[in-house]
Amino acid sequence: MIWSLVVTLVVLLVQRNWQWIRGVLRSPRRLLLLLASAALISLNWGAFITAVTTGHTLQSALAYFINPLVSVALGLLVFKERLRPGQWAALLLGVLAVAVLTVDYGSLPWLALAMAFSFAVYGALKKFVGLDGVESLSAETAVLFLPALGGAVYLEVTGTGTFTSVSPLHALLLVGAGVVTAAPLMLFGAAAHRIPLTLVGLLQFMVPVMHFLIAWLVFGEDLSLGRWIGFAVVWTALVVFVVDMLRHARHTPRPAPSAPVAEEAEETAAS
Repeated sequence: MIWSLVVTLVVLLVQRNWQWIRGVLRSPRRLLLLLASAALISLNWGAFITAVTTGHTLQSALAYFINPLVSVALGLLVFKERLRPGQWAALLLGVLAVAVLTVDYGSLPWLALAMAFSFAVYGALKKFVGLDGVESLSAETAVLFLPALGGAVYLEVTGTGTFTSVSPLHALLLVGAGVVTAAPLMLFGAAAHRIPLTLVGLLQFMVPVMHFLIAWLVFGEDLSLGRWIGFAVVWTALVVFVVDMLRHARHTPRPAPSAPVAEEAEETAAS
């Protein structure tokens, strides 16, 4: 949180983009939404760090595989959206996959579920905040800055922190973690406005694929038969989900240009 805020502030300084802060401070609704989204992204990052550092990187992969399905479930339960048959099939397969993995693990994959649900709700809240990627991430990390700084100071004072006690390289890696945490979120926020939503959805699957491969090939985490079956069901659900998404996008007509835009185009052609 500390170094992510530093990164976002540098970006805002380069952009000279500060005017949005006044609007946020004058809107209690936005402040509440940012507090909630900050708490959710903190939970998400905390669960991810716990998963990676305790030998459960596969659960982080599972979390981001099922995240689109959790978003569909939220649309159904919270926003009362009507699901297409393909979405229903993908959602039910996702539930089956979690059930299979629960049996294999001997308990619910809590870290994966915490990450998936927190990020899905976080994404839903971001729709109502009305800020771009850099602005919203700056606000969220600013909210979390003092608690994070207090926690870091406490760890250093009690001797359990590692920022100043290991090596300069270790400290540099911790600082770099802020960059590699903030940069993808900012780039995602920027890209979402520039490329088709279907492509955004497909590109997001690269993250869990990389998590899965790192857990399996680099960290050597155990992949029992039950886990292979569970992940196979997840992948089947995602294939159904993506096929349905692409089919729906292909048959959905693009909105016609608004009147001002059309008039401007006609004037340009005539001139």
